[in-house]
Amino acid sequence: MAFEMSIEELKTYGGRSPKPDDFDLYWERALQELEEQGLDYELVPAQFQTELAECFHLYFKGVGGARVHCKMARPRKLTDRKGPGLAIFHGYSSDSGDWLEKAAYAAHGFTVLALDCRGQGGLSEDNLNVKGTTIRGHIIRGLDDPNPDKLYYRNVFLDTVQMVRILMGMDGVDPKRIGVYGQSQGGALAVACASLEPRVKMLVPVHPFLSDYKRAWETNITSSAYEELVYYFRMFDPNHQREDEIFHRLGYIDIQNLADRIKAKVLWITGLSDPICPPSTQFAAYNKIKSEKDVLLYHEYGHEYMPYLSDKVFQVMSEL
Repeated sequence: MAFEMSIEELKTYGGRSPKPDDFDLYWERALQELEEQGLDYELVPAQFQTELAECFHLYFKGVGGARVHCKMARPRKLTDRKGPGLAIFHGYSSDSGDWLEKAAYAAHGFTVLALDCRGQGGLSEDNLNVKGTTIRGHIIRGLDDPNPDKLYYRNVFLDTVQMVRILMGMDGVDPKRIGVYGQSQGGALAVACASLEPRVKMLVPVHPFLSDYKRAWETNITSSAYEELVYYFRMFDPNHQREDEIFHRLGYIDIQNLADRIKAKVLWITGLSDPICPPSTQFAAYNKIKSEKDVLLYHEYGHEYMPYLSDKVFQVMSEL
């Protein structure tokens, strides 16, 4: 039993947050900007290397001119048969993580890219200039700017697409065998990536963030990743005179509004006792997916380590 809704209720829940009328035009314009950006990148050999995996720092110029960093690992010996590619996204405020996970996939024939989100714990640059607050989180970054293109997560969502397109074009990679994976913020970015780049073949999001903001706010979350919404209202709209406007603007970067674009096969993973990203916010997106999908429920688990999860993800990605 989920702590906020029954499983039966979760399976039919449609979300509380609005979808802007010009949502599709917003993302069509964004993807056009990305097309103009190009797919050039630079590889710098990493200090970490193994006998089976060749490791690099990869840099590309993202939308707005920011220098974006990824960790890359690929099989040391490429064969004539092109192998699968895997894109990995990290949790909120963290970074692309240790090399070993990437090297393990590379040892099994994968070429792996792991993104550092702009201005978080890794090496990617955040050059976004916005009007309004820049404290207490990235959801609200750009919320007060007259231009909705200045929302922080618009750029990060586009970074995921640019990164995956780079991956698709690499030597030794079959562009028809691409998987995307992440947990929490990383789960949200995996969903956004598969939504905006429909050639992605496999999607595994784990307790994804950035979904159904109004529902997250209504659950009175004051000590989690969504707490910045409470902060924003307290400091900038304490009487909620702009509540509808604010949630409308957030609708542009709400993964539930992107989910119906997904073409990939999906394994969605949710802890039913998750107080950080409540299950209902996750199902708001999951229920809109039209492609082949399944959900794996961890009944007594919240937003935390889940046993055998890495093994399960590897097994799923090995189907590519």
